[in-house]
Amino acid sequence: MQTNFTPEQLADPHVAESEAILRKCVHCGFCTATCPTYVTLGNELDSPRGRIYLIKDMLENGRPADAEVVTHIDRCLSCLACTTTCPSGVDYMHLIDHARVHVENTYKRPLMDRLTRNVLAAVLPYPGRFRMALRLADLGRPFKGLFRRIPALKAFAAMLDLAPRRIPAQSPFAKPGLHPPQAERRGRVAILTGCAQPVLDPEINAATIRLLTRLGVEVVVPQGEVCCGSLVHHMGREEQALAAARTNVDVWIGEIEAGGLDAIIITASGCGTTIKDYGHMLRLDPSYAEKAVRVSALAKDITEYLASLDLPSHMPRGITVAYHSACSMQHGQKITMAPKLLLKAAGFTVRDPAEGHLCCGSAGTYNIMQPEISAELKARKVRNIEATRADVIATGNIGCITQIATGTGIPILHTVELLDWAYGGDMPAKLKGLQQAAA
Repeated sequence: MQTNFTPEQLADPHVAESEAILRKCVHCGFCTATCPTYVTLGNELDSPRGRIYLIKDMLENGRPADAEVVTHIDRCLSCLACTTTCPSGVDYMHLIDHARVHVENTYKRPLMDRLTRNVLAAVLPYPGRFRMALRLADLGRPFKGLFRRIPALKAFAAMLDLAPRRIPAQSPFAKPGLHPPQAERRGRVAILTGCAQPVLDPEINAATIRLLTRLGVEVVVPQGEVCCGSLVHHMGREEQALAAARTNVDVWIGEIEAGGLDAIIITASGCGTTIKDYGHMLRLDPSYAEKAVRVSALAKDITEYLASLDLPSHMPRGITVAYHSACSMQHGQKITMAPKLLLKAAGFTVRDPAEGHLCCGSAGTYNIMQPEISAELKARKVRNIEATRADVIATGNIGCITQIATGTGIPILHTVELLDWAYGGDMPAKLKGLQQAAA
């Protein structure tokens, strides 16, 4: 793609990076076939190619974002299916990230949109606040129908739809501390506690720690961790995202220097994609650039780390698992085979749903901010999963778990919960009805 940026514009490293990304696009349109919003809406401007045109025009002319540009950028899920498809290697992730920062800095959103985004940014990254908000959701449920009929309040109706009626108890595994290996020591790792996940499903990290310690891996839950920054990063609130990244880099570098780390284990693939990008996010910060690269290199999805260990294989269990590959896992981190191979080795029969490349519609806060599009994508995903006639659904991201669970009666778990069970842990509570099949 031909670009016409001035030397003055290119002196800005963010603009220079976006210009280099834009120049790689050859207008081929391969991305349209795998873009969930284009497949759903059929609008060229809701495809990666269409958004690239809008971003190019906005940045080249140095103009503020307008309502049309914001509409189409907001509809992007950042699922990154387009980057998997693109034959030219267009780095769409960093281009859309820059566009969102530009939107945040130059466009004044309508009042209720600003309020909704401020609420999400002030609540979701903080487990204590999030837990309190979920408790208060009971007070809002009677008004859900009213909220849904008022366009400005649809996001709050979507929040109530997603809020669980029962909040799990806080897990001791979420507290800072050291979990020693229960077998001959074979490694030492830190684990990201996370923000929403320990509130919505604390059993995921609990299962991870139990499994790793049984396998001889020492696990540290560091003091001082914060949200990975992904949520505000995708809102274009870059300074908040970078502040979170710096805090976590300091925490993990401290652990590396104190006792050494073989990996930083992440059990939410959305967080993993962001943490693996810390090196890029902090590249212009001389105090953090080198440390961030070091942290990003150590970041591993739990299935990625388990695949590096020598685990025994098990006989078939008679349980069929539909594996939903989260977009941040398959497109963001390019981890496609490890989770399925681990499940198969553990004795599960694994099935791939049709259209596995398409997003389920969760995408961070997308199912709150774009509830109609998200609902269409969820229904499509659930139909494909249920067509596998699986007993269980496995995935590697809490957002996908929350989203898909609202559309199907098939139990859905994190992949590591099944692996913990297979390698000596208790059967997950969600699977008690399958005990007879597992016998």
